[in-house]
Amino acid sequence: MTSEVIIDVRPKDIAIALLEDKNLVEYQNEPRSASFSVGNIYVAKVRKLMPGLNACFVDVGFEKDAFLHYLDLGSQFNSYEKYLKQVQSDRKKLFPISKASRLPEMKKDGSVQTTLKVGQEVMVQIVKEPISTKGPRLTCELSFAGRYLVLIPFNDKVSVSSKVRKSEERTRLKQLIQSIKPKNFGVIVRTSAEGKRVAELDMELKILLKRWEDAITKVQKTTARPQVIFEETGRAVALLRDLFNPTYDGIYVNDDEIFGQVKDYVGLIAPEKVNIVKKYTGQVPIFDNFNVTKQIKSAFGKTVNYKRGAYLIIEHTEALHVVDVNSGNRTRSENGQEANALEVNLGAADELARQLRLRDMGGIIVVDFIDMNLAEDRQLLYERMCKNMQKDRARHNILPLSKFGLMQITRQRVRPAMDVNVEETCPTCFGRGKIKSSILFTDQLESKIDQLVNKIGIKKFYLHVHPYVAAYINQGLMSLKRKWQLKYGLGINIVSSQKMAFLQYEIYDRKGNYIDMKEEIETK
Repeated sequence: MTSEVIIDVRPKDIAIALLEDKNLVEYQNEPRSASFSVGNIYVAKVRKLMPGLNACFVDVGFEKDAFLHYLDLGSQFNSYEKYLKQVQSDRKKLFPISKASRLPEMKKDGSVQTTLKVGQEVMVQIVKEPISTKGPRLTCELSFAGRYLVLIPFNDKVSVSSKVRKSEERTRLKQLIQSIKPKNFGVIVRTSAEGKRVAELDMELKILLKRWEDAITKVQKTTARPQVIFEETGRAVALLRDLFNPTYDGIYVNDDEIFGQVKDYVGLIAPEKVNIVKKYTGQVPIFDNFNVTKQIKSAFGKTVNYKRGAYLIIEHTEALHVVDVNSGNRTRSENGQEANALEVNLGAADELARQLRLRDMGGIIVVDFIDMNLAEDRQLLYERMCKNMQKDRARHNILPLSKFGLMQITRQRVRPAMDVNVEETCPTCFGRGKIKSSILFTDQLESKIDQLVNKIGIKKFYLHVHPYVAAYINQGLMSLKRKWQLKYGLGINIVSSQKMAFLQYEIYDRKGNYIDMKEEIETK
């Protein structure tokens, strides 16, 4: 299986696609101004106690206050609180954590009322993004995640991932980490550490320790609250940290800054694979070149088609996601209805596992498969779904088919489900239902070019249009493009973009900045 990561950096947002055998399996798209907050650590103040919930609300600077349950304070909360006061008591010299004393563990049946008070300062980490009307979810058990290790202050245990099966390897890793970790730190050894040398693990441990030292130094130096003391790495690097494996064939980036960040990160964790990070310099948009745009438009939306006419209907609600499997207009199997239902359901299981990763759907998912009479067929479908979900990094649980033919799945949700609107608003009427004559579209484009070159003074630019329009502009020896270049200069570049609707256009300067040429009459 070949795996590729495609990173499309645009002026307003950044999109990341993971391809497996050229098929899109994961997709993330976020505004460049938005911060990815899971993993961020704050020093914040308790805003309100909720005794009935045995929880409190904490101000971390979001629109909605963050939620912190008593059980999420963690067993070492008392040690954290004492250390926080020791650090804040001396603004010049940092109190080392190695000299900090560990207090008795918190009781699990304790009360938030007797532990916290309004206005108290606490060190917290975001474990769940704000979703819908809810604020972020917090924990006081801080952790710093790396490629191979997770560093946990005030926890002396060394744990090894249960996915490392061999007992001798588990013992080796545990003894190795015990010998190099400093006092008052615990470590979780991740699956990717299997078979790694001590030098690689020691280097990452030092990097994680440096992150902790930088964070606690911020606590010592600053008094503003709430205060971010540790921010997760950039979105592209954060995704790569969890996804990266040495079998990747390529990581393609179309932006110099992000390319540098990604190359530095891969060089840090896997120096021998640094050459797979490549700068994309093609004229065609990067997602179009790797067939990502077309897959996004076909994979998102309410109806998702898969093989031989069958399709899924996916509905999102506040409480859960509902998926209906339909055989559509596919031809019936020669072996009868039961075989036909099994074939459709197995195909649906393949596509659904992909959709869960692609849309990052979390919470409860209820799937209505086509009814099957044979118990062995229902078991086969359950096993197929479990096998397909093994690639999914999010924690999940799958129940066998109920007597109503429903499969229930729970999947870890840390951020809102990815919902891409694939419907296109008419770019020339903006929903009014009437447009100018389409044969005049190229005349409209020429007037924009004339305005750009002769009035605004921009001589070199890129005109993005629908592939059909681009083909029309470029056709023939004396094409429209050639005529425009002779008349207005050779700086005119026509780019075929699958992202564009049929009569839509966008203009970018030589640095990739968007130029808004819409007139008032066009946007009313």
